[in-house]
Amino acid sequence: MEKRRVLSLDAFRGYTIAAMLLVNFPGSWDHVYFQLQHTAWNGLSFTDLIAPFFLFIVGVSISFSYSKIKDGNGSKRSIYKKIIIRSLKIFAVGMFLNLMPFFNLNEIRWTGTLHRIAIVFLASSFIFLHTNWKQQIIIAGGILILYWIVMLTIPTPGIGQVVLEPGRNIAAWVDSKLLPGKMYQGTWDPEGILSTFPSIATCILGMLAGTLLQTNLADNMKINYLLSFGVVVAIAGFFAGLSFPLNENLWSSSFVLVTAGFAALVLGAMYFRMDILNNKSGSAAGVIFGSNAITVYVLGDVLSLFFYGIKLGGHSLNEHVVNMLINHSVSPKLASMLYALFFVSINFIPAYILYLSLIHI
Repeated sequence: MEKRRVLSLDAFRGYTIAAMLLVNFPGSWDHVYFQLQHTAWNGLSFTDLIAPFFLFIVGVSISFSYSKIKDGNGSKRSIYKKIIIRSLKIFAVGMFLNLMPFFNLNEIRWTGTLHRIAIVFLASSFIFLHTNWKQQIIIAGGILILYWIVMLTIPTPGIGQVVLEPGRNIAAWVDSKLLPGKMYQGTWDPEGILSTFPSIATCILGMLAGTLLQTNLADNMKINYLLSFGVVVAIAGFFAGLSFPLNENLWSSSFVLVTAGFAALVLGAMYFRMDILNNKSGSAAGVIFGSNAITVYVLGDVLSLFFYGIKLGGHSLNEHVVNMLINHSVSPKLASMLYALFFVSINFIPAYILYLSLIHI
């Protein structure tokens, strides 16, 4: 069966990257709506959905990219090198962004969003190539259960009891002992060692969704199964959260299930509208951003050096714009969000140029 391009997947990827830019670059960190910032610890906001959504999308993309090779229509050995090189490139770009703009090797941080994407992509790709969907369910479930057991049964050394508080849990202790370099939170890191394992489960759940969309089932049945999958997984995550709370910093097992369930529901709704009904309205911006998602993410950090770093009359551009809007009776949080939308629009320009040039970096 010849597999057509899935427009909804491209748009979903692009809008997720655009949302990442929106929340990462507000006009002022002093004035941010709750939904546009990470929850302090337990809980779930719009912002907390973005990273797991992207890893879920990575999983769907892995399924579409490597299905033919997995089914025997190509050399697996030939793709191993490409997977490893791509992972190393993403990791290297993450290191570049961590060092930018001063490149102080004494302040080097070995973790971050792109680092996690690189590691998860590498691990999940090899899992996909060597397992079937039933085995993938077992692997994902095993990771989540084992992580749950570790986090809720192993006392933190030096404390003597199980705690899930910031910097005092077993994951933070592992980071403090094994993670080299600077950590984002000083003594622990939200993209730390233990929490990377359940993030692989997030990607595997995306792979399962991608496999479903490539079956020979009728389109309406694909949607029914995908939406049902989303509802069941999200509900399972809700009940899991009663003992292991939703927490992005820990990437808790409940967080994996709820966010993957939501991602499946969003993808299902977009697939129905864009790929089944062939309604492409509203998809263009997402497809343009999504065609070079990692590049756009990197450009956001690079362009922020000018739009947030350069002082004009003692204030940066974002401060000038936010203050001007506030002086014209715009609420501070709305002014901050409007500037963030402006910055997203600025990043759309190079993304559009790359898209028109058929360049995919």
